[in-house]
Amino acid sequence: MNNRFFVLLIVGLLLVALVAPVAAQDSEMATTWTCPEGFAGQQLNVYNWSTYIAEDTISNFEKLCGVTVTYDTFESSEAAVARLRAGNPGYDIVVPAGSDIPRLIEENLLVPLDMSLIPNFANITPELTGTPFDPNNEYALGYQWGTIGIGYNTTKVSEEITTWDQMFNYPDPTVAWLEDRRGMLATAALILGYDPNTKDPDEVQAITDYLIEHGSNVIYIAGDDGQELLARGEADIVVEYSGDIFQIIDECECDDYVYVIPAEGANIWMDMMAIPAGAQNVPLAHAFLDYILDPQAGADISNYTAYASPNQAAIDQGLIDPELLDNPAIYPDAELLQRLYWIQPNIESEQLYNDAWDEIKIRIGQ
Repeated sequence: MNNRFFVLLIVGLLLVALVAPVAAQDSEMATTWTCPEGFAGQQLNVYNWSTYIAEDTISNFEKLCGVTVTYDTFESSEAAVARLRAGNPGYDIVVPAGSDIPRLIEENLLVPLDMSLIPNFANITPELTGTPFDPNNEYALGYQWGTIGIGYNTTKVSEEITTWDQMFNYPDPTVAWLEDRRGMLATAALILGYDPNTKDPDEVQAITDYLIEHGSNVIYIAGDDGQELLARGEADIVVEYSGDIFQIIDECECDDYVYVIPAEGANIWMDMMAIPAGAQNVPLAHAFLDYILDPQAGADISNYTAYASPNQAAIDQGLIDPELLDNPAIYPDAELLQRLYWIQPNIESEQLYNDAWDEIKIRIGQ
């Protein structure tokens, strides 16, 4: 799917979302999802990002199906891919970045989905199906989506941060980048006027040089915990996923933290649910995917994580917290979406980006 066309489609879905009823329901409201019979006593093993699911999502599934779930976490999509490449130890569900789905498919590390076992697939916003990552939804389904932007502590940073340039040139060594090679390299590409998905080796080298030259204020390259560095006062400015910053804003109940989509633009992303090759319980994994796509279960996750939901049924039924739905930094409006871009699948240039990121981390001492 053409990248610009995909963004324009999302503009349409968000305009629909913003006029949908937004009287969020009680978060403790029981889901109407019914578990298929025959799973009682079985085990499911889930591998997901940390801080990326509602507190009762797993326990509710266990009760509904009479099963036990082992829930392990990772701090970067690269770590999840590396784990699967080394051999799946028995995970039934994995939630990597959408941009990593093509290489997992290419390397036969995912199991094709049986859509007859996932009727709630119909709940996904149509414009968020058939993504560039898996055009026919043969292997993966949308989980959550959002942006990569800047979070900062207003009590430590004296000026309002509105641009990537301000962050890269911040005078104090209290900045944390994100352990997301494509996301960070794309940001520098944007500043230099290149395509964020460039495959040109010369441009990638210029991007690499830029990040090295502007890495003197970096104290960490964080996994999926930049928000914790911010909350603990170990960093004043962090590059982070949108929902992670909104989580500490909610926990703080203060005005100390801000999340910004910079004026130059930002990466819009979507993480995808998939069944890895070597899964121990493929039938139960399909049931879990269907459960996550239930409107109430999906809304509970988005309301807890503060990421955007791909579940149109949850939006239409007014299950999304109105404070989240009305926040353009979570559900961007049409104008803001024009400044966002997707990281495109780029298997051929994977090694080029990996080498660049390794050089950057070595040269800036991270």
